[in-house]
Amino acid sequence: MPLAFDIAVRILDPAWRRLWPSAVGGARGAVRTVFDMAANRPLRDGGQAIELTIVLAGDGEVRRLNRDYRGIDKPTNVLSFGGAGDGRRRMAGEPLILGDVILARETVAAEAAAQGKSIADHALHLVVHGLLHLLGHDHEVAREADAMEALEIDVLARLGIANPYVARARRRARRRA
Repeated sequence: MPLAFDIAVRILDPAWRRLWPSAVGGARGAVRTVFDMAANRPLRDGGQAIELTIVLAGDGEVRRLNRDYRGIDKPTNVLSFGGAGDGRRRMAGEPLILGDVILARETVAAEAAAQGKSIADHALHLVVHGLLHLLGHDHEVAREADAMEALEIDVLARLGIANPYVARARRRARRRA
């Protein structure tokens, strides 16, 4: 685990407080669990402080960010933005700014309802997913997707959340049969 954490949770859309009352503690706990289980060695052993922000926004804000930075003019459930200091030499004692994980309330709530999950469980999954992206994991190639998915499943199990990929695995198995 890093020497020190600064995990900020910013609630830009006040409706999050009603839908996920334990958001601040839940998000911070998920981040700590990811670092306990899945953080890559240089971050864990680097002895440096790490700063990360989890942002709970509305679809409008996430749509704007998605449009401005990814060229996709619609909201998505989660966005991850790596810290601006990546790749530059830091001064002694200067924290590593890992970045931001931003969730879109309306999209997260709609997905949770459609999947029969609680908003808290789905939001925690997306926090874990977004943080793994900031740590360098991706799902563009099948092998990388499988590895990232396995990490997500392990972290979520530690948090007491069921495997979110069970239904997809069943569909894949039926197509192969």
